[in-house]
Amino acid sequence: MAGIGRRTVAAGFFVVALTVAACSAPSGERSGAATPSGASEPCAEQNARYCAAEEGDLLEVTLGELRPTQPSLGYDEVYYRLGRYTLGAGAADQLLDQWCVTNGQDGLAEADQGATLAAPTSFRCQTARGSETAESTAPMKTVVIGPGGQPYLTDGHHTLTSFWEAPGGGPGIGVRLKVTGNLSSLEPEAFWDEMQSRGWTWLRDAHGKPITPDQLPIGLGLKQFANDRYRGALYFVRDVGFIPDDDRPEFQEFYWGHWLREQTDPKLSLQSFDLDQLASYLSLVGNFARAIVALPPDTVIAAERTAADLGKMDSFGQQAFDGLGQPVDSAKPGKLAYAIAYKAGR
Repeated sequence: MAGIGRRTVAAGFFVVALTVAACSAPSGERSGAATPSGASEPCAEQNARYCAAEEGDLLEVTLGELRPTQPSLGYDEVYYRLGRYTLGAGAADQLLDQWCVTNGQDGLAEADQGATLAAPTSFRCQTARGSETAESTAPMKTVVIGPGGQPYLTDGHHTLTSFWEAPGGGPGIGVRLKVTGNLSSLEPEAFWDEMQSRGWTWLRDAHGKPITPDQLPIGLGLKQFANDRYRGALYFVRDVGFIPDDDRPEFQEFYWGHWLREQTDPKLSLQSFDLDQLASYLSLVGNFARAIVALPPDTVIAAERTAADLGKMDSFGQQAFDGLGQPVDSAKPGKLAYAIAYKAGR
């Protein structure tokens, strides 16, 4: 099970309990990154505790409260996750385990019979609240506080959408997110300018065309997002052609997808492959990875990001590639096998 037995670092990470405070508190009274200047937006009463959040806080939210910062998802990544949560032995525990990891509590320790995300007291995570470490909180998803105290999700759209779509999921599911910035004092135009300058939003549609912030979805859930098929396929290229880690820019796969759309080689065209068939999909993933690996490190991919910036590997990740197609009923099922099986059963 993913996450179990993964970390044994002693407790030492302090979790901040947020208290209600005025949104208009001067930025100098907050710790962390300075808040840019701009006309103040009033804090909505229901968002008062969000306006008080500081960089590094672990913020309790429900999925229904979050606003996305990207217009599309790679549906196939979500299908992989839903396949993992619903197919094969121990599938339900995989969902709870992923929630514990996302919540900064390592993996699942134990669960009652019939435990669900909607009843968080029905299962226990490996690390108790208040005993988090820097290592246990590293995989947490991130949020920025926007005008009026609105929380904007900046990382984790696929994972949190999978929680929404999973059995027992929906807008009421709670999760904790790590605050990376509080821009609640800014008016909307200044807020989105700052979000773009910091690389905290992706303003291109599922076909790579520019959009404006008012064209972003208003909430999570699969139906809110367009399906970016390049982004979906690129999830499976992780550790095969490029390395995803915290040192890379946000929206890493979207940058690679933008580059791939501009290529003319039919071996890199989605139209040349059947993404409902495992063998065909694996061929596409392999082609994407080999094309990325073959690039000189200083090749500009998009928005002045180079191949090296975006984690280009020096050689093809054969071991990771071989694992993608392992059957769902095998000892270690493959991510792509899960996605294909889940799509077939929808």
